Amino acid sequence: MKIGVIGCGAYSLAISLMLNKNKNDITIWSEDEQKINVINKKGKINSILPEIEIPQTLKFTTSLEECVAGKEIIFIIVAAQFVSNIVSKIKNFLAEDTIICIGTKGIEQDSCKFIDKLVLNEIKTKHLAVISGPTFAIDLAKGEPAALSLACQNKKDTSIITSILATDNLKIRATEDIIGLEVCGSIKNVIAIAAGIIDGLGFGETTQAFLITESLHDIKELIKSLGGEKNTILSYAGIGDLLLTCTSEKSRNFRFGQLVGQNITQKEIDTYLVDNTVEGYYTLKSIYKLINDKDLDLEIINLIYDIIFNQEDPKILIDFLISKK
Repeated sequence: MKIGVIGCGAYSLAISLMLNKNKNDITIWSEDEQKINVINKKGKINSILPEIEIPQTLKFTTSLEECVAGKEIIFIIVAAQFVSNIVSKIKNFLAEDTIICIGTKGIEQDSCKFIDKLVLNEIKTKHLAVISGPTFAIDLAKGEPAALSLACQNKKDTSIITSILATDNLKIRATEDIIGLEVCGSIKNVIAIAAGIIDGLGFGETTQAFLITESLHDIKELIKSLGGEKNTILSYAGIGDLLLTCTSEKSRNFRFGQLVGQNITQKEIDTYLVDNTVEGYYTLKSIYKLINDKDLDLEIINLIYDIIFNQEDPKILIDFLISKK
């Protein structure tokens, strides 16, 4: 199938490698011409996927029209803050029956809208899909066994995306709960910051497991309040991604939380945020606003917000866990 992948980061390339395994015709868009030149010249880009060979069958372009026009499926895998702008630029290049699959996790800060809503605001499609799950890009690219949840608006699209994306090392499990996948994919980065804080305070895996278990209740309530299915928390996109992101130093959100828990200076924190994309930091602002607008009492989210943005003592997180009834 003819597929366009919008985004040329580590995760975009890892997904493209899975699509390439299944002999699809793939065009990848990046606005960074220098990055494309490095990939075309060296067949790899060690700055984001160390030592991973990038096949010559993958095509790269700086033209969104070339990436999108005439494609049967489009994957959108860019940072959340860029989605609205990207979608507004590609909508005139899309065919009516083009499947749009969202691989971006997050929530837009100003509007507090999840990614599917940002797409649907610009493109009135009946062919929207979301993939989400516990996959670090480097592990997926190396061919380690992995799994993703897939939610589509219709069963035909579910079958198509599964056929082009599933490989001998990547399992796809379908659900109908787009909202639940969006919530899980966003909020797990916030909980990962809290898990990192606990590690930074000097507490181990036992306390981190305590936090993750408590956070499940808040996530379920948020999914339910937004019209999703609470049981989605049990999916690859739910508990699977939560466990991965909350227990690994590969996660920038977890590492950021560690620094906060170690009580480093605000200047050092600001430097880390400049040098690293910490999605949970920005998602936290939006989730906090969203739950307050909906008058939801999600205590863990409120506590994390107070630690990060109101400079409360990180130890209040431990106090909360111990006092929680």
